[in-house]
Amino acid sequence: MYLYLYLAALLFAIGSAGVLLRRNAIVVFMCVELMLNAANLALVTAGRMHAVPHGQVLAFFTMVVAAAEVVVGLAIIIAIFRVRRSVSVDEPHLLRR
Repeated sequence: MYLYLYLAALLFAIGSAGVLLRRNAIVVFMCVELMLNAANLALVTAGRMHAVPHGQVLAFFTMVVAAAEVVVGLAIIIAIFRVRRSVSVDEPHLLRR
C-alpha cells in the first residue's frame, strides 16, 4: 500500500516541477492535472489503508472539480491563443487589453 503513496508523491513532484519549469500554458495545464490525479491516488490509497470510503468520496469530488477546471481552463487558453497567437506564460502582459 505504501508504494501507491510513493507513486502519488512522485507524480505530484513531477507535476509541480512541470508547473514551475515549463513555459507553455497547455503543458502547465497538463501538469496541474497530473498533480490532481496524484492527489486522487493518495486519497484513494489512504481510504483503502484505513478501510473507509472517505478517500474515494473525496477523490470523486476532486474529479468533478478537475473536469470543471478542464472546461474553463481550456476555454481560456483557446481564447487567449485566438487573440494573441501565443500561450506562453512568460507574457502575462498579453492578458491586458
